[in-house]
Amino acid sequence: MIQTTSSRRRRQGRLFPEYTIPPEELAQNQAEKDTRYQRYQEIFVQASPQLIEEHYNRFMVIEPNSGDYFIDPDEEAAIQKARQKYPCGMLGVHRINETGICGRI
Repeated sequence: MIQTTSSRRRRQGRLFPEYTIPPEELAQNQAEKDTRYQRYQEIFVQASPQLIEEHYNRFMVIEPNSGDYFIDPDEEAAIQKARQKYPCGMLGVHRINETGICGRI
């Protein structure tokens, strides 16, 4: 059996260096994401004590700018309800329980 070797050299570095995101923009995006997450948490912590008895283990989709939330036993249905009212909004998904976590890693 004849063994062939590749004569192509591997490229090193980025494929598209012109599309590099500046560090300032990355830091700004991370700050916006952290602020949005804090807003999700505030709304969840505020609403969960009243909802935990009646809607335990259901999904809660939160729109952070308005503070509205949508509850449904099915995650996709809850997201669909939220998308009908806020088609372009950022949404956060929580589960109505003690931790607010949706799944297990």
